[in-house]
Amino acid sequence: MASDREPGDRDVLVATVVIPTRDRQAALGAVLAAISAQTIASALEVVVVDDGSQDEEQVNEIVRSQPRARRIRIDASGPSVARNVGAEHARAELLLFTDDDCLPASDWAERLTNELREGADVVAGATVNGAPENRVAEASQVIANSLVVRRGSDSRLVSFAPSNNLGCRADVLRSVPFETSFDRAGGEDRDWCARLVRAGFGIQYEPQALVRHVQNLGLASFWRQQVRYGRGAYRFRLLGGQGAPLERPSFYLQLLSTGARRGARVGLLVAVAQVATAVGFGLEAGARARRRD
Repeated sequence: MASDREPGDRDVLVATVVIPTRDRQAALGAVLAAISAQTIASALEVVVVDDGSQDEEQVNEIVRSQPRARRIRIDASGPSVARNVGAEHARAELLLFTDDDCLPASDWAERLTNELREGADVVAGATVNGAPENRVAEASQVIANSLVVRRGSDSRLVSFAPSNNLGCRADVLRSVPFETSFDRAGGEDRDWCARLVRAGFGIQYEPQALVRHVQNLGLASFWRQQVRYGRGAYRFRLLGGQGAPLERPSFYLQLLSTGARRGARVGLLVAVAQVATAVGFGLEAGARARRRD
């Protein structure tokens, strides 16, 4: 593990922004520029965790171009390990997480940190499709957002916070770290949120903390993404969901209806994604059964 640049004065910090990255140098430059434009940019440090990028030196140059950012290099281990490592190197007691294909709005960090300073354990912002002309990306975002469900009568609490737009206190993450057996994206944030709720922590929703998710997806990459999410869903139910049942039919009907309201192509893609997810679920179940034999 390698770390670049010594941190500055601790006293000015309000929060640490943790960004896992791998082989997305152009997107990484864009998200770092968005962080540098935050309304509280001078009170932020940025920890970029390079999760085994092939061009290590280029990632290093991009990070060094931002005066409040530093890089941690790890072997390719997946986003769960990267987030935990980033949190371990954070100097602030408030942690903000986004991804290298995201563009937070200029007041994103301020809104999340305000909620945390007022007592929230974890706060989730609103994530929207950052490539509105891409109907495949729109379908992917519809599916991801369908998991953000209100809890009970308190409309500000949700059961899930996507890891590309959330904040938490450092002591919360020390108590409930990301599960490192999820070695690729898919299911690890659902597992984390389920364990948070079981541990008694609340996930508060702040819809004004906006992130644009800029996914460069085509049909083939969308299929692979959804298969990966299906594999992650199996892991979540096996490892982190404590035997949680599948979603009810009403969940899927609502998801398909939401997709259809975004247009016929988006609706069709959402339906295709359910097939891909089922394929991934079955592949992971079969792989684990073979390992047991």
